Amino acid sequence: MEYALVCPPDEGTTLRLDYRAFAYAGKFVVGAPGKAVIRTPDGSPAAPDWEPDEPLPDTVDPEAFDEDVVAAVSFSPDRTDPATCRLRYVTVHAARRGEGIGPRLIGETVADLAAAGFDRVKIAVNNPFAYEACHKCGFAYTGERTGIAELELARPTAEPAAVDAERYREGLRAFRETDGELSRAERRFVAERLERGPPSVDDAMDSAGER
Repeated sequence: MEYALVCPPDEGTTLRLDYRAFAYAGKFVVGAPGKAVIRTPDGSPAAPDWEPDEPLPDTVDPEAFDEDVVAAVSFSPDRTDPATCRLRYVTVHAARRGEGIGPRLIGETVADLAAAGFDRVKIAVNNPFAYEACHKCGFAYTGERTGIAELELARPTAEPAAVDAERYREGLRAFRETDGELSRAERRFVAERLERGPPSVDDAMDSAGER
């Protein structure tokens, strides 16, 4: 697999992702955000043996999809702070989740954003698994919310954020406020992480700004 910056913000390049395999697929056909991907190096399908749960409508051409994309992220400058960039959507092919591809994509993208002159990166998450993964990528909970059960995390582009253990737990407890919407696995995950505390930053993420 290889990382590629598809386009910076406002260049207008789009991605056509199979909505059956990728969450937020429709967000990547919008031209304004920047985009980066992890893809197969030879253009082969990201998951050749993957079988979708439903057929495509007759009006959709399967050959129009970018089949070599394994994971994708979209991003754009913060509306109030030009030195900050926001990661808008991160998505990994359904058949490739759990391989650590999302964190690698985020790390590579942060390095590119540092090279582009951004000082800080933010991301909003709406579930405890994404919250944990972003902490492993060097982000830390800011204490701010951007929507219902959406918590904001941030990091400098040059180095991982300093993580306060109590602030980390505060974010986890925020998910418990909507406990009725958490699955059993999510509730168990939150309880375990509240007891354990913040995770270590992955080595790949620790050096994200040094490429």
